[in-house]
Formats: sequence, structure tokens, C-alpha cells
Amino acid sequence: MSDRVAVIGGGSWGTAMAALVGATNPSSLWVRSPELAASIRDKRENETYLPGIELPDGLLATSSLEEAVDGVGVVFMAVPSHGFRSVLGALVPYAAEFEAIISLAKGIEIGTNLRMSQVIAEILPDVPAGVLSGPNLAREVAQGQPAASVVALPDEALARRVQNLIHTRTFRVYMGTDVIGCEIAGASKNVMAIAAGICDGLGFGENTRAVLITRGLAELGRLGISLGGQVLTFGGLAGVGDLVATCASPKSRNRTVGFELGQGRTLDEIVNGMHMVAEGVKSAGPLVGLARAQGVEMPIAEQVEAIVDGRCSPRQALMSLMDRPSRPEWDEALLRGMAT
Repeated sequence: MSDRVAVIGGGSWGTAMAALVGATNPSSLWVRSPELAASIRDKRENETYLPGIELPDGLLATSSLEEAVDGVGVVFMAVPSHGFRSVLGALVPYAAEFEAIISLAKGIEIGTNLRMSQVIAEILPDVPAGVLSGPNLAREVAQGQPAASVVALPDEALARRVQNLIHTRTFRVYMGTDVIGCEIAGASKNVMAIAAGICDGLGFGENTRAVLITRGLAELGRLGISLGGQVLTFGGLAGVGDLVATCASPKSRNRTVGFELGQGRTLDEIVNGMHMVAEGVKSAGPLVGLARAQGVEMPIAEQVEAIVDGRCSPRQALMSLMDRPSRPEWDEALLRGMAT
């Protein structure tokens, strides 16, 4: 495997990953804007999406996809779900030497309800597709604060090679093969974080947030297991770890969207005031669609979808959840998953 790495997408998380891998490997960062690429090259900083973080001198910043992936073995796709397919399609002419494509996007594609690894399989069927997921707030990772994540690929040996490529003293990388579970957990937790932010914005306290996180974990576990994910994934970094970080941190974009909704602002006002994507807004509808197709109940996700779609208010959504009939805490599907 070539040790040259490309990060495609220069938002906050893509830039943080480029800073991380660029410190130890020959690396490139692709950004859409030629002006931003020139600014990064000149100032060694992404002032638009991750200001104040110094980028390695050897990191190549470019707006040319061909230049970004020249000689690259592993590609990290840090493009949001709604633009993932188009950028990936533009990579097809240069993909002959790719050894793996790792998705950093935590979303579900609008219109198809596909996970990002499924999109990769459609566009580049001969390139192994994986995911990197965990409680990874971009600025903290870029600052070198201790953090951890899990890289999942169907091939265990390949997952180990990617793991070794990006593991550092401050970023501990675990490996696994449960791509489905990691992707469903990552997409679902963003939707749950909107719900958690709404509860905070409405003025509710720690008990409410704890309930939301716990029942949110049950929802993403139900869906993930129904699709073939492994139950232990949802108790790990990609599951409960990422869920807690995203639901509780004021640095979380999805929680911030929810908080502002709870405070009474409209979704259009909130989104128009952000220059970074909150994946939960785009993924709520596709996630609920995927769950319905599987016959899986996701009441919290359904209420977030209704809010994003303008069909109910945050307070109405919360009351709808509290008015649901009582039931056993444990889901039979989850228990069956634990027994297998």
C-alpha cells in the first residue's frame, strides 16, 4: 500500500484529518475553491473552516482532483452526503491505483437512502469501501487532544493497514469490519443530536438529555442490526461514543441546530447562518425512509424529520414522544442481536 494519502473535502473534519495524516505521511487536501487552496498553501491554515490550526508544511492543498490523488493509495472522502456522489464520480478517471476509499461522511444519501459505502460501491465497484467513525470533534482532534476512532473495512487485513497508516500518539485508531454498523451509527447520531439540542434549547435538563441519548442508542441499534450491523458496534466508539459527544457538546453542529430550533428560530434562519453542513438536517428524511423500509421503529428520528419538514414544532414533537404507549425497555431485536 502506498503511504500517500488524499483527503477529499476541506471542511472542518476534512481539514483536521489532513492535519493529522499530513504530519506523518505524504498527503494532499482537496478543496473545491481555488482561492481557498491558495490561501491554505500561503498561510498553512484553513481560515474558513478550521481557523487557528497550523497545517503541516508538507501537506499539498489543491483544487485539482487529479493533482490531489496522484500516486495516492488511500482516499478519505470528507464530502457531505448530498455532494458525495458527484465528487466521487469526478474521481473515476484517476481511481485505477486506489487501494481503499474511506468515508468520513456521516449521512444517508437523499433520494436513494444509501449509505456512503454503498455509493462508493456503485461508482467505483472495484475499490474497497470503508468508514472512519467515532467521537471526533474536529478542532479537538486537530489540536492534538487525546481522541480515538474506529476504521472499518470488510477486509480485516486492509482495515489493519489503514489503521496503521493513521494511528498517532494523540489519535488512537481501532479497527473492525462492521461497515454497516459504523455507518448507521454515524448517520443516526447526527439526527439524535438535533433532538438533544432541541431539548436543551427548550430548557430541559440532564435527565431529559440522558433519556434522549439512551433511547436514541436503542433506535440506531435497532436499525443497524436489522441491516446486518453487529450489536457490539453500537456500544463502541462509533456508537455510544460518538452519540454522547455529538449530543452533549456545544461544538456539535447538529446539536447547535437543535438548540436554536428549541429556542424558537426557524430552520432556514439557522442553516443560512452556518457555513458548515449539519448532516442530521439532510439525513433525517432518508434515515426515517430507510427505517420504514426495514419495518423498524425510530420515533425520535421520526419527530426530528417532522420538525425539519415543518410539520410540527419542537415542543409538539417532544410531547408526542412522551405520549407514546408504555413498553418494555429492551427490544427483542437487540436481544437477539446480542445472542448471535
